[in-house]
Amino acid sequence: MSNRKIRVLVAKPGLDGHDRGAKVIARALRDAGMEVIYTGLRQTPEMIAAAALQEDVDAVGISILSGAHNTLCPRIVNLLREAGMDDTLVLVGGIVPDEDIASLKEMGVSEVFLPGTSTEDIVTFINEHVRAEG
Repeated sequence: MSNRKIRVLVAKPGLDGHDRGAKVIARALRDAGMEVIYTGLRQTPEMIAAAALQEDVDAVGISILSGAHNTLCPRIVNLLREAGMDDTLVLVGGIVPDEDIASLKEMGVSEVFLPGTSTEDIVTFINEHVRAEG
């Protein structure tokens, strides 16, 4: 992989209007030297996948608190895969019940970060997995 910065799209799908966590993560990733594209609130899976493709990102971070993760996250993963973005990490952060984590991973989510996860852990995960892919 070249020395270009890791590119991460941070997105808020659905009707969830709380984005403080997404902004904290976006700032932490930027402070760690990554290039961050923040989509803003109330994005559809189609809008998120289109932005990820257009921006040629290495990872998509989905911040979700609404409880719709079992619907929205697999749809985003499928749209990314249909667009040929097979190596793009899909990370989910927010309120996800423990019993849903394994099924999300089976559907293509790379990792789920629950409230209280340190930003350093997220940065490390992205660095290790994007560099390994590249």
